[in-house]
Amino acid sequence: MAKQADEVEQHMAALEHPLKAEIEAVRAAILASDKAITERIKWKAPSFVHGGDDRVTFRLAPKGIFQVIFHRGAKVKDTAGFAFEDDSGLLEWLAPDRGVVTLKDAKDVKAKKAALVKLVGRWMKATAP
Repeated sequence: MAKQADEVEQHMAALEHPLKAEIEAVRAAILASDKAITERIKWKAPSFVHGGDDRVTFRLAPKGIFQVIFHRGAKVKDTAGFAFEDDSGLLEWLAPDRGVVTLKDAKDVKAKKAALVKLVGRWMKATAP
């Protein structure tokens, strides 16, 4: 995992994005929330791994915003029997098991960060194998 963490650090050091400080703050909060969460680069952005599978991945383009994609790994999985209750109201559902949270600016990130980190934790547990 150290190699993957180094890869993420290098990627973030080279990142040019207007919300870079906010991206770093959300990233740090997610990693601090659960020691079982690790990260690596996927889709040219930090991706958070739990139980060996990518579960939550940042989307850093287009440059004016950043998004947090909630998914169940790289391979399509049967959605029969899968349900997730988003009590935060942050998720925009793209599919029954795939959602996105869009963060528009620093104020938006600050307002949503705590709820987003809790949502990530709940998602990691709900999508565990």
